[in-house]
Amino acid sequence: MTSDLLAPLDLAFWNIESAEHPMHLGALGVFACHSPTAGAHAADLLAARAAGVTGLRMRIRDVWLPGGDAAAGGATGLARAGVRLPLAFGGAAREPAPNFDPLDHVRLHAPADDFHAVAGRLMQRPLERGRPPWEAHVLPGADGTSFAVLFKFHHALADGLRALTLAAAIMDPTELPPSRPRPVEAPRSAFGAFPFADPRRLPGLVRGALSGVVSDVGRALDIGASVALSTLGVRSSPALTAGPTGTRRTAGVVLDLDEVHRVRKTAGGTVNDVLIAVVAGALRRWLDERGDGSEGVAPRALIPVSRRRPRSASPQGNRLSGYLIRLPVDEADPVRRLRVVRAAMDRNKDAGPGRGAGAVALLADHVPALGHRLGGPLVSQAARLWFDILVTSVPLPSLGLRLGGSPLVEVFPLAPLARGQSLAVAVSTYRGRVHYGLVADAEAVPDLELFAAAIHHELDALRQACDA
Repeated sequence: MTSDLLAPLDLAFWNIESAEHPMHLGALGVFACHSPTAGAHAADLLAARAAGVTGLRMRIRDVWLPGGDAAAGGATGLARAGVRLPLAFGGAAREPAPNFDPLDHVRLHAPADDFHAVAGRLMQRPLERGRPPWEAHVLPGADGTSFAVLFKFHHALADGLRALTLAAAIMDPTELPPSRPRPVEAPRSAFGAFPFADPRRLPGLVRGALSGVVSDVGRALDIGASVALSTLGVRSSPALTAGPTGTRRTAGVVLDLDEVHRVRKTAGGTVNDVLIAVVAGALRRWLDERGDGSEGVAPRALIPVSRRRPRSASPQGNRLSGYLIRLPVDEADPVRRLRVVRAAMDRNKDAGPGRGAGAVALLADHVPALGHRLGGPLVSQAARLWFDILVTSVPLPSLGLRLGGSPLVEVFPLAPLARGQSLAVAVSTYRGRVHYGLVADAEAVPDLELFAAAIHHELDALRQACDA
């Protein structure tokens, strides 16, 4: 049985989880159908196809193994020089699950009138850690014209792009663009497993290790200073704060992508800039409607950034950094809100995803594996000090997806909810429409439908302001 050690960020996600704050991401897909038995057929297909997907057969197991890569212990400078440490203390590894049974992961539920009401209850349940950490819940529609599938993947198993790849592998076969061939690895020398044993490599190894360590320390200090500065003058709202109730509810919003492009062409920026500005405006409307007030409020939004190469979801696990921006919730004019968001995103892009307060995820590489194990609860508690709301974008293929011949008509990405926070926003574009997936603490945000409606109203207001 083969296994591979979790990368530092994967290990961090594995260890910060708690019963009240499960670290899985999800997606609620709605399929059109013409038969009341389509949901049951879809569940059978998902179970049959999952058995053949290697990534879905992998469990995560805590390990104390010899011969761990230095990267698993957080020493990325040594890892780049090819050095292997004698022990990987307190780590975890992916390995094929013995006696894997897909029926343990694919579940058919009773017919539902409200897919999001069921999805919220399912999202609050942690995944079972002793087996491959994913689930697919099939929800037949009560009217027999649709069914939904809620996919859940632990963040230690996959980021958004990797989760999409795993989910797509159990959909109906489709014509995907060919992937680029992977380079053939050169044969390793006789000294490959023990680089220090090769005297010809010692000078280069020493130089590489030292320069890597210096570079890593400099980056860590830069990010740490940026995080400290980002906490100065914080102007958030109590509405975005929640205690650890462990409850969840979800909602979905669908917008016309052409309307977003109309705004972008008039006001400038990118589609993503517009979608983030819509969130800022919706927060303003929501806070005012619930009586909390938006004056002086500028919460910090974490915008995750993928570090994967284009058209690739390999290797396994997470390849993430992030941007941190202040959402101009206190700005009354929708066009000016968009301009503030655009300027903040441009500054982050100019600096790059490896710098600034949003790049805290990269610090995971500098923490020993045992540090992740022992410090997970502290890191989870610190999330509230780092950012106030997550706003993440999950890419989807433009071609139509199907399951058992039933077309996917809506898909709502669902992000994990960080400790101390009440609301998380994920967004995807699919087949000419924008899908916002909202996850909230059910006790802290009993009016999630008001925020969902505010997203609709904000795009209308932004479009009208641009047309004026």
